[in-house]
Amino acid sequence: MYERYDEPIIPVREFLRRVARSVLVAVGLVFVPLIVGIVGYMVLAGLSPVDAFLNASMILGGMGPVDILTNDAAKLFAGFYALFSGIFFLVIAGVVLAPFLHRVLHRLHVPVNDNSDRDPGAEPQQG
Repeated sequence: MYERYDEPIIPVREFLRRVARSVLVAVGLVFVPLIVGIVGYMVLAGLSPVDAFLNASMILGGMGPVDILTNDAAKLFAGFYALFSGIFFLVIAGVVLAPFLHRVLHRLHVPVNDNSDRDPGAEPQQG
């Protein structure tokens, strides 16, 4: 997916396509835990689909729950879902930031000397 360090940097247009792909992957990845959260809130907390969506999206977005949960199963689900959401946020941030970080590191790369496989203490070969 990414070019190697010894390959030239891709043009800006291709880089923007790469960024768009990363954003699309991140958006696609968000739907799976959102659906899990909605179903969990509907089943365990007895919330309506709209309220379940609101609570799941608020926790997944890092804002916190909206409705008061009345049973232990719903509270445990909300706690584990919140912990998962915090870690998942870092994964999504990595997916979105990866093209930018790769481009910066690629630009900062210093070319490796062609004789890098030789012993640094060895005498130059005559030939």
